[in-house]
Amino acid sequence: MTEEDYMKLALTLAQEAALAGEVPVGAVVVKDGEIMGRGYNAPICGHDPSAHAEMQAIRAAAQKLGNYRLNGCTLYVTLEPCAMCSGVIQHARISRLVFGAADPKTGACGSVVNLMAEQKLNHHCEVAGGVMADECGRILSEFFAARRTRHS
Repeated sequence: MTEEDYMKLALTLAQEAALAGEVPVGAVVVKDGEIMGRGYNAPICGHDPSAHAEMQAIRAAAQKLGNYRLNGCTLYVTLEPCAMCSGVIQHARISRLVFGAADPKTGACGSVVNLMAEQKLNHHCEVAGGVMADECGRILSEFFAARRTRHS
């Protein structure tokens, strides 16, 4: 599978989040071409502020691999991770992060801050942003436009 194929899977997961009334973000963790974990945003449904798509996918991958260290794994996520998720990515030792849309409000991989490049931190993963950015941004824009229409 290609990067775009994994991002399309993450977009499908983002749509599941939207159907549940959650902000539409999806994520998959891949190692050696095999999907180790998948997740989508669920903080509202789960009453859990940490239930971001990345956290869900990383937790699932760690369980599947039987290790909290995810060396050699790539995380694909439709939206640039926040500071919380960036910290978990670093602690899990994810080797590579691929995200779709940049997040100008809370993005911690270059938009607001860049924790992945912070030299004082002891783990750094390779970061590739902008993969299918238009598609990833569109699902978010459409979700929030629909929400504003419902509330007006």
